[in-house]
Amino acid sequence: MILPSRRWYAGAGALAILAPLSFLVPVAGSLLFLADAAWVLAFVLDAWLVARLDLAAFPVAREAPPAFSVGRPLPVTYRWTNPLRRRLSLRVREDTPGLLESPPHRLLVLRPRESRAEAIVYSPKRRGKARGGGGRLFLRALGPLGLCWRQGRRELPWSVVVYPNLRTAALRALPSQSQRRREAGLRNLRRLGEGRLFESLKEWVPGEDTRSIDWKATARRGKWMARQYEVERRQHVLIAIDAGRMLTAETEGRPRLEHAIDAALELAHAAAGHDDNVGLLVFADEILSYVPPARGRRVLRQVLDALAGIEGRLVEPDYPAAFAYLAARSRKRALTVFFTDVIDRTASDALLGHAGSLRPRHLPVAVTLRDPAIERLAATRPGGDDLAFERAAAEELLEARSAALADLRSRGVVVLDVLPDGAARAVVALYDRLKRRAVV
Repeated sequence: MILPSRRWYAGAGALAILAPLSFLVPVAGSLLFLADAAWVLAFVLDAWLVARLDLAAFPVAREAPPAFSVGRPLPVTYRWTNPLRRRLSLRVREDTPGLLESPPHRLLVLRPRESRAEAIVYSPKRRGKARGGGGRLFLRALGPLGLCWRQGRRELPWSVVVYPNLRTAALRALPSQSQRRREAGLRNLRRLGEGRLFESLKEWVPGEDTRSIDWKATARRGKWMARQYEVERRQHVLIAIDAGRMLTAETEGRPRLEHAIDAALELAHAAAGHDDNVGLLVFADEILSYVPPARGRRVLRQVLDALAGIEGRLVEPDYPAAFAYLAARSRKRALTVFFTDVIDRTASDALLGHAGSLRPRHLPVAVTLRDPAIERLAATRPGGDDLAFERAAAEELLEARSAALADLRSRGVVVLDVLPDGAARAVVALYDRLKRRAVV
């Protein structure tokens, strides 16, 4: 598509202003006609010259980070190359994936045969995955005479992954491995020749197993040195997230599911910091994602990738299938933390009937998110009949919810009922307490 530029409009406007002179001076009419024809021919020539530039294959490359994180802007580098032997002006507008803030339109001026790197900072708007759903570049190239723009588009697919907010986990300073064990109340059981976790070096005593001798340390110190090991106390931590209708509602303008994801991420980091095996299950009316329990950075990346792709569904969660799936794939004792909500005994009958089935093999922990709006409504002094009915309904909901949570506790489930904003801190604090008590 060819569009006139401001320069061409300015020239055409100037010629139009001079048009009344043809009525006063007859010769001016002929000259004005020739000027108009020349101006139109100049536009056609400029359009023909710029049409030779193939914008659909314009040499540009995008270098983006493998993933973004909510709350952390990151730069994306574009490498532009001018294929012409003349100066080129480009207007750029990008069809950015919906997970990222769109940058403003920009103007690039490239010298002949110039290659230039352009850095644009993108701010993620929300967590999620966008597979090739954006990245198209809409380009306008100015002709060599500056009289017209040629508009086209360059297909540059862009798959974007935005992780949950990692700022808290990144800034948290984790103590050393042995210090974490001491703070959690775990005693190092030193048994020579047993265990696989190195604890320290000691001087070898005749009669001890020679397989424990550390030959490098012996050569370095000039005396017999032996390795001491401790029995590992590594547990399984299974995180289950209900992505059904229970957590799709918003609290203070933010989906409750996002609070659950942030808390699950903090718990995964804490468990990995304690050298525990971490696993993840996401379910709704079906199993959406499963990460087998493992330890280390690799499983954290897998958990992050699974959390980034969670989308809430307005469906009834299938608790029997979820708990059966966990029971079939996790035979070892584990701390099973599931994030959900409880409305009343009727609406949460499936959860109440199956959560206790995890015992005695597992230690189930139910993290339920309170609704501050309902609590405020129940504590408000009514000023009229409508408010009185609303307060009565809120109080009834809270009583039914308390009864359902009490039923969960009676079945041996540890219940953590918290406000959404404090869910992450409360879950990690509970995990630390259970580690200190050696309950896990």
